[in-house]
Amino acid sequence: MTNSQAAPGIVGPFAGLDVPWLLRMRAEVRRDHPFLIWAPFEAPACKWTYGEFHERVGALAAGLAKRGVRPGEYVLIHLDNCIEAMLAWFACVELGAVAVTTNTRSAAAEMEYFAGHCGAVAAITQPAYAELLAANCRELRWIAVISHNAGAAPAHAASRGDSFESLFADSADRPRRATDPLASCSVQYTSGTTSRPKAVLWTHANALWGAKINAAHEDLHAGDVHQIYLPLFHTNALAYSMLATLWVGATSVIQPRFSASRFWSVALKHGCTWTSTIPFCMKALLEHEIPENHKFRLWGTAVCEPPPFAAFGVKTIGWWGMTETITHGIVGEVDQPNTPMSIGRAAAEYSIRITNDDGSATEVGDTGNLSIKGIPGLSLFKEYLHNEKATRESFDEHGYFLTGDRVTLLEHGFVKFGDRAKDMLKVGGENVAASEIEQVIAVVPGVREAAVVAKKHPMLEEVPVVFIIPQGGVDRAPADLHDNVMTACRGALADFKVPREIRFVDDMPRSTLEKVAKAELRKMLE
Repeated sequence: MTNSQAAPGIVGPFAGLDVPWLLRMRAEVRRDHPFLIWAPFEAPACKWTYGEFHERVGALAAGLAKRGVRPGEYVLIHLDNCIEAMLAWFACVELGAVAVTTNTRSAAAEMEYFAGHCGAVAAITQPAYAELLAANCRELRWIAVISHNAGAAPAHAASRGDSFESLFADSADRPRRATDPLASCSVQYTSGTTSRPKAVLWTHANALWGAKINAAHEDLHAGDVHQIYLPLFHTNALAYSMLATLWVGATSVIQPRFSASRFWSVALKHGCTWTSTIPFCMKALLEHEIPENHKFRLWGTAVCEPPPFAAFGVKTIGWWGMTETITHGIVGEVDQPNTPMSIGRAAAEYSIRITNDDGSATEVGDTGNLSIKGIPGLSLFKEYLHNEKATRESFDEHGYFLTGDRVTLLEHGFVKFGDRAKDMLKVGGENVAASEIEQVIAVVPGVREAAVVAKKHPMLEEVPVVFIIPQGGVDRAPADLHDNVMTACRGALADFKVPREIRFVDDMPRSTLEKVAKAELRKMLE
């Protein structure tokens, strides 16, 4: 349902509100409570109260306005995790500009595309990326560069751009504008594996929705301390963690990135109670001693109660969401038992469909196509920026957003993730889910991570090939690991699903949130 079709008199949950309201309100009622704690690897932690952060955001918003940034214009924020990334994001949205957070692993051609596609007028970055932006984003009016690289001093000072500190003005001059929850707020580019990345546009209502609903799903409260190490340029850390923390007036501890060796010391020092994580990180943490006196009460990750991670002694809820959904469309129960390895149940705030290719309902035990219905600009993204065709084609005739994911319906409404539709293999006419093979291999002793992709085959169309990162690296992999993996697959899978080839590697190409970039693995097989 578009806003123009809405019945008159409807009052939305964020009527008269926007993101600057939320930060201002928190600064008033929790002024001296820590909001953000920056925990760099090589320097002491720095603490920002709600009052201090709000004041600094106002000063930066005033400075951006003085530098000519106007409401509705796009500003690139190309930064690894740091306080400056959050100051820049909030200052842009307070001014009414649109914050465009980009993946710092992006290549030159990608940055050129991002800047040109959204029409960015300025950029805020760090020394390591200043030259990249200056050389490839030529239409920018200016580039501002922070003084460090995720907490580390740069080897060489940035030769391009102004100093980030020079952007600040007087917070008394912070810009004032009319409050509009449906005004554009921020953009994230999806990881495009089959086509150009699409620019997911959020409204202020979307960001507030993410803050409120994520906090509710995660049972976050004002006394919680949320440890953040996933990248803040993505929805998981930005909305699941940081905005949810802001909604309840809690504290976030921000690390430059994930570090298994530094995770527990930071968690213990700051009394962290919550973290949003991914299986990649959890596996790495299993290789370190788990302290008995940690304060974690909940973790959120890809699946509920994964048996290998019971060692942490923390209830783990699974979830599923996308940049386009802002929060979790499917989520585990905080106060009830969950089906292990499921992603949870349909969230109450959405309508979920699981259907066969012909549109019929998928039966319990079967795998189907996942689609989700919400309200664009509120519980779903507003649109794909400058791409009306892609926006239109991403919804079906019933108004459901087509996620491109396949899931299995379990008993009692629980759902298990299947695969991205593009990660399905066609082996001799049989459909094979890469994830099914990966789950068998992942529990073989000596395997740290496994990724299955399709290799072209002259007779069978495609066959599965698995890339494996052994525990401790390739050099220290057990001599019988290959045989043990094949034995496990033959014992648990139909013969056509058994990998035809195993490749041991020390690392894999990565995309969003440390997910394996399978398109790159497929290229390696060509």
